[in-house]
Amino acid sequence: MKPGANEIILSACALAAILLAGCSGGPSGAFQGYIEGEYVYVAAPLGGSLTNLAVARGDSVKAGQLLFALERGSEADAARQAEKNLAQAQSQLDDLMKGQRPTEIASVEAQLERAKADLKLAGAELARREQLGGADVVSKEELDQARAQRDADQAQVNQFAADLETARLGGREDAISAARAAVAAQAAALDKAKWSFDQKQQFAPAAAFVHDTLYRQGEWVAAGNPVVVLLPPENLKVRFFAPETALAQIKTGQGVEISFDGAAKNYSATVNYISTQNEFTPPVIYNRENRAKLVYMIEAKISPADAAELRPGQPVDVKLSQ
Repeated sequence: MKPGANEIILSACALAAILLAGCSGGPSGAFQGYIEGEYVYVAAPLGGSLTNLAVARGDSVKAGQLLFALERGSEADAARQAEKNLAQAQSQLDDLMKGQRPTEIASVEAQLERAKADLKLAGAELARREQLGGADVVSKEELDQARAQRDADQAQVNQFAADLETARLGGREDAISAARAAVAAQAAALDKAKWSFDQKQQFAPAAAFVHDTLYRQGEWVAAGNPVVVLLPPENLKVRFFAPETALAQIKTGQGVEISFDGAAKNYSATVNYISTQNEFTPPVIYNRENRAKLVYMIEAKISPADAAELRPGQPVDVKLSQ
């Protein structure tokens, strides 16, 4: 039997019994109804073997309490590998951002200093030859050679200065951008791996009553199949049917009182839904007068404090609060 089939059969039987008895078959001025529960089916989006069923049918759980866990060894391995991949990608980005190693930068600095010294010497040599050239001691050819040496040394200084600046800059911008993209991709992969790991455990979304458990420990659970069925107190409501003649007396937000056989007190609820469509009483009622009557389905929310004492499918009498 599929999950929820028991609840559907229970509600259908209660509805048939209520309508069979008629809408005014209870105490004077009361409508007959039944308690309805909106169940929460807790499932994992990933499949796996059920390794820990932490609750049992009939338990009460608090919000955030562990319900069940599936085998997640492969997800743990994937998360660890993703962490390593992210660390490697981050290291490569950091290396590109740092530029060359300190010893390589020191070598370029030394070459620059030597080039500056050569330039200084070439400049001094050119100055002496220019002085001697005016006295016809140095030929024009020697003067040109000194000037060319000075220019060559100046170019070498400029080259080493540019090399030093480049070494300190680090990697190229496009290489750095690619490395940053790789880090982002590995971070996303790690997030996905952690999400998959976390989804193998499911926790109670709210305080609730454990209505049923659908698997035993050790069984294989397919992805998306519910394992635990919860009934939070705020999901309990009373459903009753009112004839068309009484519909004008009932409004959304109106209070109603619920009673049942053996109840020590009346329980309160608030009308939150009135069906927009009418319906005939079912054909199991053969009386012509009853068969012709139209009824409207009405739902009222039960306060969580009272919900603990009520059960889905329980027949009740409903009166409008004065």
